[in-house]
Amino acid sequence: MSVQPVLIGGQWEVPDTELTFRAFNPATREPLAETYPVSDWADIEIAIDAAYEAFCQVRGWPGDRFAAFLERYADRIDARADELVAMAHTETALPVQPRLKDVELPRTTNQLRQAAAAAREGSWALPTIDSKTNIRSIYAPIGPVVVFGPNNFPFAFNGMAGGDFAAAVAAGNPVIAKGHSSHPGTTRLFAEEAFLAAQDTDMPPGFVQMIYRTTHQDGCRLVSHPKIGATGYTGSRTAGLVLKEAADRAGKPIYLELSSINPVFVLPGALEERMEEIADQFTASCLLGTGQFCTNPGLVIVPKGDAGHRFVQAVKRRFEQAAAGVLLSEGVERSFAKSLNVLLRAGAYVVTGGKPAGERGYGYQNTLLEVDGDTFVSNAAPLQTEVFGNCSLFVIASDGDQMVRIAELLEGNLTGCIYSHTDGRDDALYDRIAPILRQRVGRLLNDKMPTGVAVTPAMNHGGPYPATGHPGFTSVGIPASLRRFAMLQCYDNVRPHRLPPLLRDENPGGRAWRLIDGQWTRADVSG
Repeated sequence: MSVQPVLIGGQWEVPDTELTFRAFNPATREPLAETYPVSDWADIEIAIDAAYEAFCQVRGWPGDRFAAFLERYADRIDARADELVAMAHTETALPVQPRLKDVELPRTTNQLRQAAAAAREGSWALPTIDSKTNIRSIYAPIGPVVVFGPNNFPFAFNGMAGGDFAAAVAAGNPVIAKGHSSHPGTTRLFAEEAFLAAQDTDMPPGFVQMIYRTTHQDGCRLVSHPKIGATGYTGSRTAGLVLKEAADRAGKPIYLELSSINPVFVLPGALEERMEEIADQFTASCLLGTGQFCTNPGLVIVPKGDAGHRFVQAVKRRFEQAAAGVLLSEGVERSFAKSLNVLLRAGAYVVTGGKPAGERGYGYQNTLLEVDGDTFVSNAAPLQTEVFGNCSLFVIASDGDQMVRIAELLEGNLTGCIYSHTDGRDDALYDRIAPILRQRVGRLLNDKMPTGVAVTPAMNHGGPYPATGHPGFTSVGIPASLRRFAMLQCYDNVRPHRLPPLLRDENPGGRAWRLIDGQWTRADVSG
């Protein structure tokens, strides 16, 4: 039985370990041929040392060097697109088109190129100069970054190619990528191209490294190691909080994306105006990717009455007419069942679905649940359990006051949405709900479902706990995402030739925006 190699210290090595695993094809439940290692601590420590040695070599390098690597890497991914798409499809059962080939892979290379542009331009580092006191500050690389990729985005959030990887590299840090067990082959293909891109651009051997899996204990040792600068993690709340506890004890930054039910409030006037249109939008959003999006609308608050009832029935019909998709793994299917039972025990009932689906692959029927507003108010915590998949809970609020109360009881989420009538008749209720919802979500939407996460500088893909571990950061949106993997460095009366180039009087290349004596400018320091 051959075991796939890991990328450590600029070498592809087959670890000497007895712990191995195999991925499964979710559409057939059949194990795939390749066997992958669970790295032991000895190998992980070698990777940490190599990353730290690389960091010592690259700190102080200009952003152009990291940009060159990211652009070369994106080019190499494009050249291997067909193989990457085929592998990801086999490992995740996500459709080749449009999902993997036309949407997610181009998004991934776009992220890499956007990160490269930010690294080259330099404004992300917020260079700040007070010429009167000769005190200057800048965001600078924090050190080797560990990236844990999730199961649901084999490309765009992959530990070896996704947004966290791009941001960490653009900020000037080496990366140790921990692949996800659901798609190790896809991660291996990315690592092969990252390794070659690093060679093409003369990066040090430990700048990009990849392991597939660790024990839970070694994962905690990894994120808390003295030579590690920070960690990016996307995954389950349970595992993420264990890692956070370990990192916090060591004083190491860790940026978590955990769970989110993304509440949607549909106000009375909106139902009167365009109920069928909203039902179409909701169904498309909730069932996209079999609901396996971190921004899936998992909680919908609608008013009690004939309009609310007809809306639920309209969604029910659409759920029953749509084919149930494939869930990503046995673990996701098992988690779906467990979370569904939590909601049912808390007082929700099944409108449609609620049973396993698919003769061969992992899956559940498209599932719609309902609960009355009084029950939700009295049992809000368990009724906010995330069902990761093609499921959503409708809460029937008795009136506007109860809608406001429900908003007050919400946990932190990535997104929150309010649908209202276009003529303004819902504005009074909107004005009561929106300020409350605003404090509980990272991104507030109007009249739009939340599943799309555009890679734009203004995007916030973050939010209050338990959506993430800290409400002040985003994993999508360049340049803000880069600052998670940076430390603020201040220089007080340091001689000019010893300053980082972006803090010297002359703006190198004239590209970066700098805050000089309270004014943003691309000019040099005058006089």
